[in-house]
Amino acid sequence: MQFPNIDPVFLKIGPLQFRWYGLMYVISFVVAYLFLRAESRRKQLPLTSDDIADLVFYGAMGVVLGGRLGYILFYNLGFYLANPLKVFAVWEGGMSFHGGTLGVVAAFILYARRKKIPIVALTDMVAQCAPIGLGLGRIGNFINGELYGRETDAPWGIVFPGGGGVPRHPSQLYEALLEGLVLFVIVRFAARRTSTAGVPTWTACAGYGLFRFIVEFFRQPDAQLGTFLGLFSMGQFLSLPMFLLGAFMVLRLLRKRPS
Repeated sequence: MQFPNIDPVFLKIGPLQFRWYGLMYVISFVVAYLFLRAESRRKQLPLTSDDIADLVFYGAMGVVLGGRLGYILFYNLGFYLANPLKVFAVWEGGMSFHGGTLGVVAAFILYARRKKIPIVALTDMVAQCAPIGLGLGRIGNFINGELYGRETDAPWGIVFPGGGGVPRHPSQLYEALLEGLVLFVIVRFAARRTSTAGVPTWTACAGYGLFRFIVEFFRQPDAQLGTFLGLFSMGQFLSLPMFLLGAFMVLRLLRKRPS
């Protein structure tokens, strides 16, 4: 299959260019706002609509700054040391989920202290809508023709621009399905099935870590890093601790739950 000829720029107004990748982020933040507002009302948290807007803004800053910094440090430090101005070229891609997660956690800690709300109350809500943003982000990666998979002879293999002219796994779509739709259903189910604080948060952590670890076997390793021990990628090294810690915490919390 040939890669569909999708222009990464969906709208041009004079010198301004609006890209699908950026649009996915905007849609994610809008959905997050609507979801968090509804959840905060259901849980009767002392948060107004303005408070929710501030929470989304904190989260957005954490995602963008943490994601960019994480990509620079974890994946391509040498390049950015040689080209420091490229640090700001976020429209060219280069975001790390793991860095973004750390950025969001830091931002939410600051917000929770400011509002005097338990941090886990925020993360349990965000964990339920985060997979939506993850899925949309992977669709943006697919439209950009980036982060494609390894070579394959599967009938659904796609010849990506810049992919060497050979069919490759559409690993972005694998991730959109697993880290997006499937993870959303799992975390939502966990949140509805138990009132134990922290379970949705750690379920999302474990689920993402597991799905990302699996998909990395089909995703093309970063050219500047390759694989470690000839098998594992940087994404897997960063995702495995998430799965192990998340699974441990879920089991620990459920064992403490009153009978």
